[in-house]
Amino acid sequence: MQWWKPAVSAIMLGVGMAMSAAGVAWFEPVWVRALWYFVAFLPVGLGVMHEAIEEVRDGDIFSEFMLMSIAAIGAFAIGEFPESVAVMLLYSIGETLQDKAVERARGDIRSLLAFKPEKVTVVRDDHTLTLAPEDVAVGETIEVKPGERVPLDGILLSGDAALDTSALTGESVPRTISTGEEVLAGMISSSGVLRIKVSRVASESAISRILNMVENATERKAPTELLIHRFARIYTPVVIGLAVLVVLLPWLYSLVSPSFNYQFASWLHRALVFLVISCPCALVISVPLSYFAGIGAASRRGILFKGSTYLDIISSIDTVAFDKTGTLTTGHFAVTDVSSLTDEQIAICAAIEQNSNHPIAHAIVEYAHKKGLNIDLAQNSQKNKNIVSGKSAEVCGSLREIKEVAGRGLNAQLLTPNSSLLTVEVGNLRLLRDNNIPYPAELDDIKETLVVVAIDGAYIGYLLLSDQPKDDATAAIASLNQRDINSIILSGDKQPLVRALGNRLGVKAAYGDLLPEGKVEKIKQLQNEGKNVAFVGDGINDAPTLATANLGIAMGALGSDMAIETADVVLQTDQPSRVPEAIDIGKRTRRIVWQNIIFAIVIKLIIMIASVCGFDNLWLAVFADVGVALLCIANALRIFISHTKQ
Repeated sequence: MQWWKPAVSAIMLGVGMAMSAAGVAWFEPVWVRALWYFVAFLPVGLGVMHEAIEEVRDGDIFSEFMLMSIAAIGAFAIGEFPESVAVMLLYSIGETLQDKAVERARGDIRSLLAFKPEKVTVVRDDHTLTLAPEDVAVGETIEVKPGERVPLDGILLSGDAALDTSALTGESVPRTISTGEEVLAGMISSSGVLRIKVSRVASESAISRILNMVENATERKAPTELLIHRFARIYTPVVIGLAVLVVLLPWLYSLVSPSFNYQFASWLHRALVFLVISCPCALVISVPLSYFAGIGAASRRGILFKGSTYLDIISSIDTVAFDKTGTLTTGHFAVTDVSSLTDEQIAICAAIEQNSNHPIAHAIVEYAHKKGLNIDLAQNSQKNKNIVSGKSAEVCGSLREIKEVAGRGLNAQLLTPNSSLLTVEVGNLRLLRDNNIPYPAELDDIKETLVVVAIDGAYIGYLLLSDQPKDDATAAIASLNQRDINSIILSGDKQPLVRALGNRLGVKAAYGDLLPEGKVEKIKQLQNEGKNVAFVGDGINDAPTLATANLGIAMGALGSDMAIETADVVLQTDQPSRVPEAIDIGKRTRRIVWQNIIFAIVIKLIIMIASVCGFDNLWLAVFADVGVALLCIANALRIFISHTKQ
């Protein structure tokens, strides 16, 4: 609803009441006042009455819209024109606040379809041409340049290659795909030009399946019906029925008791006052405002709820599943341990790795810089007698013939000042095995990311790297445990790494080696066990899981647009500790909603009974309506005030 509508009605209502209080002569006739307030009623009342008619057409006669319409008409019938306008005005303000909150939370987010590659380079008769993915047949050969996203599933033809699979698996380390192995749409080439034989049509590719899962899961997740709407299905027919009985029962009693003086006008007046009192303004404004206050308080803490429904859902969450990379961890590698390497040898490794764009290479270079090592070998004049056992050489010199071995690492020739060449290999264990360089057998048991170093065919030592947990990850899991909420990890990383992180953080269970389909199945399994599951993720690969879970929570600062669009809640600060805080806000909001509902109903029942018994003063009706509404509004604002003080 647009703000100008309640603004116009509010101004006309205020001016009309002021003129009545001031005794303005031309405003005294009833027809003038009726016309004035009728015009004030139209901007806010027509929409509600239209909703009431639509609900009747859909078979829901006793909606809150119908009750407000009857109450407004009743107020007009007994000459209480300002009350009629106020009924609709308060409701309109609440609805407008709710719409604005949702609109702000959702923001300007790109379409899911933006992640589908629009063009494919196809190789036909030794020539390349550009086609749409839908026009490429199974068995054709396509070409993917470095940095491009693979548009279709297929088999790698062009030799071993490193591909960024984070879009599909969330795995932080680029994966090596060997010739003849499957390449999935959505992966990004991290090495040279790839040639791939298409194995699936566009509609069946990995990226298409992810998009379909998102769409289907979103359709299955029906929005929770607003609490007040469900309540009104019972409240409205009861109130209307009681108002009819207020007129009907005294008349029936007069038929059997002639001494009873029945006056139709008097009892009709009581019935209409009864309807005014019963109008659920306190509910229809305070309940949405409670949710708005919850959304506002959460926003101040960097937590964006996309609607009031999700405040309800999060309050009943008993299991939180986290993605690993970028969610519980920083997504950036760091050297955590060094074995048998001197500073000079580390400098050599960093000098070689600085020629690579691999995230592991960046981590090694950063580590060398933090140690204050000079990795420019041409300028380093320090001598090192321990580069390799039994040999003497200077670190100064120059690197020659630096080569990247796809999926294995780097090798280089180090030319020393005495013109001798040292062969240096820096990479994974497969690099050493390919070059028949022996290494300690216990290295095979290390599951973390390992970078080994060999000089002139001899193993020297290794650097251990890992994706570091976020600063507040441990505190986030501890907070969930204190609230008796189970926490688990679902990740595309290797199972031993995921399990190690789970043990470190204290989660209940950790599952690795999962593609998006595997994460979705885990969520469904938990739901089948009766769990209410929230999933927290940050990548495009997490979108199907976010949509399938009872509640999807996305990391907003570093997360992908698809994850943000699909999720129900977005954490702007990328801090997992905001998850238990969001749960607390949801529970507090729901508690205040129920306080307002119970308070409003109890007070209204007391005053409705009093009005039927003859205490049908309209000031009492105004208190039961506007006064109770204001008290409920004040209570609703407590959630906003308490959480923004933190």
